[in-house]
Amino acid sequence: MAHAIMVVGTSSNVGKSAICTALCKILVDAGYRVAPFKAQNMSLNAAVTPKGAEIGRAQAVQAEACGIEPNEHMNPVLLKPTAFNASQVVLQGQVYGTKTTESYFREQRQAIWAKVEESYRALEQRFDVIVIEGAGSPVEINLKEHDIANMRVADMADADVILVADIDRGGVFASVVGTLALLSPAERARVKGVIVNKFRGNANLFAEGVRMLEELAGVPVLGVVPYVLDIGIDEEDSLGLAGDRYSQPEGAGENLLQIGVVQVPHISNFNDFDPLFAVPGVSVRFCQRPQDLAGCHAVILPGTKNTIEDLRWLQERGFFAPIWHAFAGGAAIVGICGGYQMLGIEVEDPFGVESGERWSSGLHLLPVRTVMAQNKATYQAEGETTLYSGIHVSGYEIHMGETLPLVGTRPFAQITRRGEGVRRDDGAVWHAGRVVGTYLHGVFDNDAFRKAWLQSIRGRFRLETSTRGERSFRERRWDAICRFADVVRANIDTATVRTWVEQRASNG
Repeated sequence: MAHAIMVVGTSSNVGKSAICTALCKILVDAGYRVAPFKAQNMSLNAAVTPKGAEIGRAQAVQAEACGIEPNEHMNPVLLKPTAFNASQVVLQGQVYGTKTTESYFREQRQAIWAKVEESYRALEQRFDVIVIEGAGSPVEINLKEHDIANMRVADMADADVILVADIDRGGVFASVVGTLALLSPAERARVKGVIVNKFRGNANLFAEGVRMLEELAGVPVLGVVPYVLDIGIDEEDSLGLAGDRYSQPEGAGENLLQIGVVQVPHISNFNDFDPLFAVPGVSVRFCQRPQDLAGCHAVILPGTKNTIEDLRWLQERGFFAPIWHAFAGGAAIVGICGGYQMLGIEVEDPFGVESGERWSSGLHLLPVRTVMAQNKATYQAEGETTLYSGIHVSGYEIHMGETLPLVGTRPFAQITRRGEGVRRDDGAVWHAGRVVGTYLHGVFDNDAFRKAWLQSIRGRFRLETSTRGERSFRERRWDAICRFADVVRANIDTATVRTWVEQRASNG
């Protein structure tokens, strides 16, 4: 029977996902069989397992840190907001339905919680340690009776709990002491330690603060983790767009390749662009205003959970003309998933699977049309791109629609493996490769494709080629996981954490 260690936070975005990833790697290095778990995740940043199940990206990264393949039990409930008061519910990797907040609260007490418990039991039979990530804060007292992601999970798993606080945002004493005060006595007894995260400067200067915090909280401080600029681990949700990785300063000079990613309201899987941020000589910026696209050599439309509403947003905000202007000036235009759908002639949603809007005209940059389907496609896929001879691409699909070419296009890729499926085409290419649409998330993770695409843009705009310092993205991501695990290992009391595991094993 596995031992459970649960990481909860004083609020959202305090670093729970990264700390859990580090703990997974640390415990694996100590010789344990480890798996991640998050009962309920609200995020548009998703991943697809080898068997075609959809889970939160954070748990897929944590599985990578554990050295195992992700599966649907690691994140049994994924909520993907589609509107102000509604979310698509993905249950054990498959679409359960689109629910309002009220209907979801009614159903989660029975059917949904039963699946959460079923998934946890499936994992605990196979592993020594389960590292559980909480969601938001465990003491949103007005919602606590509906909370299936925090202390209810801790009770179910009989978990030792670590509370993480972000000192960089200020108020660390109030947030820790206040959180503990709002827990019930039984819940508070589960909290075995506190981690102070994102400390800037010399941690020795906070030694007195540690003493005071332990005195006030009555819980030991396991350690103070320093602020790490651009951790390099995939962000869980769009709150991460405000982080260091995505605040890359705009460079100067004639040879800098400028890429603009349009930040639509329902943006999903924005980690698709992480590899571009790591390329020397490339400046990437998320664009919320039409004028932000000025000077871009490439414009990317990202994935979205609500294609038609985000198309309307683009039109109302005045993005259509700047995108067309960028294309007319020679810029490359790329659409991924929902962004691919937006580039077409029209998008139809006859069943209302994403919103109440049933139809929208597209950007008319690709001669394709999209019809939203009631079934979701979730696959890992790989094949050969038609853009550049002999270049292999792989990624994953998460989409509701089917996009049909109308005339004159060629596919972006010829897919040779798609789950258990057969050979098929993906995407569309137009205007001698300057306009590209694809359903493959993660396409820029492919080093050879990314380099060829960037080089084609540099050639068109006569920009200097610079690949010095560029590395394999997948190696870079693994190095980031290992590097942050080393930081956490060096700054928290991991011996005590291992003692919890060993004591539980010896007792039972």
